[in-house]
Amino acid sequence: MEIAALVSGGVDSSVVVHQLKEMGYDPTIYYIKIGMEDKDGYIDCPSEEDIEIVTYIAKKYGCRFEVVSLHEEYWDTVVSYTIDSVKRGLTPNPDMMCNKMIKFGVFEQKWGHEFDKIATGHYATTTELDDLTWLSTAKDHVKDQTYFLGQISYVQVSKLMFPIGNLLKSEVRNIAAEQNLPSAKRKDSQGICFLGKVNYNEFIERYMGRKEGLIVELETGNILGKHQGYWFHTIGQRKGLGLSGGPWFVIKKDINRNIIYVSKGYDTKHQYGDTINLQGFEFITKDIWGDFEGEKEIRFKIRHTPEFTKGMISKKGDMYSIHSEVPVQGIAAGQFGVVYDKEAGLCLGSGMII
Repeated sequence: MEIAALVSGGVDSSVVVHQLKEMGYDPTIYYIKIGMEDKDGYIDCPSEEDIEIVTYIAKKYGCRFEVVSLHEEYWDTVVSYTIDSVKRGLTPNPDMMCNKMIKFGVFEQKWGHEFDKIATGHYATTTELDDLTWLSTAKDHVKDQTYFLGQISYVQVSKLMFPIGNLLKSEVRNIAAEQNLPSAKRKDSQGICFLGKVNYNEFIERYMGRKEGLIVELETGNILGKHQGYWFHTIGQRKGLGLSGGPWFVIKKDINRNIIYVSKGYDTKHQYGDTINLQGFEFITKDIWGDFEGEKEIRFKIRHTPEFTKGMISKKGDMYSIHSEVPVQGIAAGQFGVVYDKEAGLCLGSGMII
């Protein structure tokens, strides 16, 4: 079987190569280069260290290695989606779009189609049921990344391999140390997919700039302070507001007047909700419910967290609504609600929160 392994230089994807070799495969390693150079010559994401590590791993395991560029495609899809979302006051998820459109989209069209499988370092697994492939959760529930894969299609998931999905993060680190991999002690990247070295707010400021606006208490209308642009703030946000006497949480945004509305306290009724409406919900493998009346029991996530929330899902026309068993904090339009079966073992699909 011919396998393409997407390796970034981090510890997870590095161990993927080791695991594949242990399984008897001889993968071809790909490093996808995006870069941070835009039309104005802005560069802030050097890949030299990454490529150096991946080159070492390729030589260590005797694998063919190729550096490929998807710079233009990334900026035309993921970056434009992200900027457009924040302009509209939404909370984007560039990591989900990156997986769907770049890693398992354009890469597949240009190079992946030559292989039987594409292997990545995601903490996820696949399950074969009724002759179909299902995206399923990882052994390490804390690191589980199925939320970020919730937008992929059946064609994509049926071709994926997750060689570390049945390992704990600690086990991955131990394998890397035992094999003397240069990424063994490397910190996990944080930030936009492929742009882990870039601070998100700095990235947004590059394209949106700053514009001073008011921070207003939702209940009273009192002006509490100022901010540098509604695009730097997300619903449910607590840190970074610069307000005393808190905790304060972002509850609402007025993008026309550049106003951030906040509410104080952990239990404010404005901070929580129990109904999540999903637009454009799509199943990954198949529609397991069809047209149904009433509700179906599910587990779900509205952000990347270790915990699954219990709830019920209902359908009216093409609109799906999740009804949470407990109040959910910070339901943000633009994010995605990812739905799992009631045992939280299979990831069924997702839709955008409206």
